[in-house]
Amino acid sequence: MTDSASPLPPIAFIGGGNMASAIIGGLIRQGLPAGQIEVVEPFEAARDALRQQFGVTAQPAATAALARARLVVWAVKPQTFSEAARQAAPHTAGALHLSVAAGIRSDSMARWLGSERIVRAMPNTPALIGQGMTGLYARAGVTPAERALVEQVVATTGAHLWVEQESQLDAVTALSGSGPAYVFYFLEAMVQAGVDMGLTQEQAQQLSVGTFVGASELARRADEPLDVLRQRVTSKGGTTHAAIQSMEDDEVAQRFMRALDAAEHRARELGEEFGGAASG
Repeated sequence: MTDSASPLPPIAFIGGGNMASAIIGGLIRQGLPAGQIEVVEPFEAARDALRQQFGVTAQPAATAALARARLVVWAVKPQTFSEAARQAAPHTAGALHLSVAAGIRSDSMARWLGSERIVRAMPNTPALIGQGMTGLYARAGVTPAERALVEQVVATTGAHLWVEQESQLDAVTALSGSGPAYVFYFLEAMVQAGVDMGLTQEQAQQLSVGTFVGASELARRADEPLDVLRQRVTSKGGTTHAAIQSMEDDEVAQRFMRALDAAEHRARELGEEFGGAASG
């Protein structure tokens, strides 16, 4: 743990899947002892994997042991959140709650957990390699010190961005939460095109992935807008111009934006589907 970071308190995870594993791994690398991490995970194989990989305590159901946790990370599927909250709430009254469950509104969580100290997070899968992008929203009951604690935890998986309106998390979900799948989708198409042009699968994938990595890093470092970066590669009458013109003729950008609208709409639906399922 770095000298500038405050010591982390005991932390509990409800759910022990990929995202929980990414955060747990980051916390342990940051210096949190495995003995200060408690996981509730109903599937035996997942519990065994967590114990073996990280040395943490993993139980099949919520117990009084959760009471020592100062932070509870909710890493369950949206459809199981309300039942998991019902089981854990008697033991977590003193904790700050951080949810990475897609779509579940903080109003629903506050009702189920009996707490206003709730932060919602929308991470993405590059968190598994410490290159994630996480959107964060805090309810009014969360203190500045608790925000700082959340930032310290999330920093183990990559970068983060706070939004001031909870509804904006639906847009975060559509852009960065689901975003890695869009990148993989375009990469699949690029690789297949390369193979169709005569490259091997390995050559096409190396070229395609390397291009995405390099272009993304250039965009991250550059001061110029994205359209300027694109125009620098696009000489009138050249090969890039031919490709961009073909995509514009096919309205690729408009169709892609409609796809993101569909993702945002589904994020709102998830909150309505699972957030209202339990009111007591």
